[in-house]
Amino acid sequence: MKVHESEENYLETILVLSLKGDRVRSIDIVNELEYSKPSVSVAMKNLRAKRYIVMDDDGYITLTKKGQKIADTVYERHIVISDWLISLGVDRKTAIHDACKMEHALSEKSFLVIKNHIEKLKS
Repeated sequence: MKVHESEENYLETILVLSLKGDRVRSIDIVNELEYSKPSVSVAMKNLRAKRYIVMDDDGYITLTKKGQKIADTVYERHIVISDWLISLGVDRKTAIHDACKMEHALSEKSFLVIKNHIEKLKS
C-alpha cells in the first residue's frame, strides 16, 4: 500500500514530537505544522482507520508498529538528506526545508546510494 506524502508528514511529526519526551495530542500537531484543527482531526481519523496510530480516551496519540516503521523511515531520510545538504554548504534552514520535499520524492535506491556515499566519506 502506497503511503501518501501528507500521511508521511503527519507520522513523522508525531514521531518528532514524541522524541521531545512529551505525549502527543492533536493540538500539538496543529501547533507544530500550523494546520487547522479540522484538517488535523480528519488526518488523525484517517491515520487511525489505516492503523498507523492509536488514540487513547484522553486524546493522546501513539504510533502503531506499522506507523512507527513509516515514521522512522521518513525521519531517517530527513536527517540524512538535511545533514548531507548542510555538509555541501547549504544553510541549515534551506537544507531542512529542502529535505522535507526530497525525503518523499527520492526512490529507495537513490536514497541508499546517497546514504552509502555519505557513510563512505565519514570512514
